[in-house]
Amino acid sequence: MSEFEKYEKIAKKIRREILEMIYRTKSPHIGCSFSMVDILVALYFKTLSIDPQNPNSPNRDRFILSKGHGCPALYPVLAERGFFDKELLEKFAINGGVLEGHPTRNISQGIEISSGSVGHGLSIGAGMALAGKYDKKNYRIFIFLGDGELDEGTNWEAIMFASHHKLDNLVAIIDRNQLQILGRTSEVLDLEPLNEKWSSFGWAVREINGHNFKEIFNVLEKIPFQPGKPSCVIAQTIKGKGVSFMENELRWHDKYPNDEEYKKALEELSK
Repeated sequence: MSEFEKYEKIAKKIRREILEMIYRTKSPHIGCSFSMVDILVALYFKTLSIDPQNPNSPNRDRFILSKGHGCPALYPVLAERGFFDKELLEKFAINGGVLEGHPTRNISQGIEISSGSVGHGLSIGAGMALAGKYDKKNYRIFIFLGDGELDEGTNWEAIMFASHHKLDNLVAIIDRNQLQILGRTSEVLDLEPLNEKWSSFGWAVREINGHNFKEIFNVLEKIPFQPGKPSCVIAQTIKGKGVSFMENELRWHDKYPNDEEYKKALEELSK
């Protein structure tokens, strides 16, 4: 088994766990969780400097899930990486559970901030990155944003702030699946030309296929892309990736699978 095949196998396992969690609890956000799995696997199993046995290390890299509604993808990745027991996944989105429908800050579980109201993760991360510069630390801050989230003006303030302060320890990763709750991003509020916008704000930008591990690792290994500039990765992804009838379908932003759809999805993810 090649290195890439190993990570693809982990990603498929994570998608099955997401399916189980959402089917069991009748929760939303399966589509946007599936689109981000491959990048999360790459980050947590190779790129991030983290130690599940020492989650509070002051020198750890920080990961912020700004698109907090995608936490059904983050939780099983954290569990697989060893931040908490996998049995806790059964306590997702239930009364008395410990894993909420949006992340709640718990450093011991690998969750750096509470998120869910989109548009704030990049600002928080920029502050963390600036603190790291002042403290002369070598840790990096990775922010995972949804493309629909970029409608929020606070992001663009943070984008200007980060380039002004030359925060080359800051990385923004955009889940560019081109769908948000109300429709296609091009129809709700067109973001293009997205690469040029980030570049004009003083960031070093790269675009990749967010489901191709070779491309993902290749770009993450080159961070920072340019000294003195924050890095932006625009990851072209597919909402609902991994299940044919969910891919690029808007309704799977907040729909959960019924019994028949669950069986079909599980069959595809088990091949």
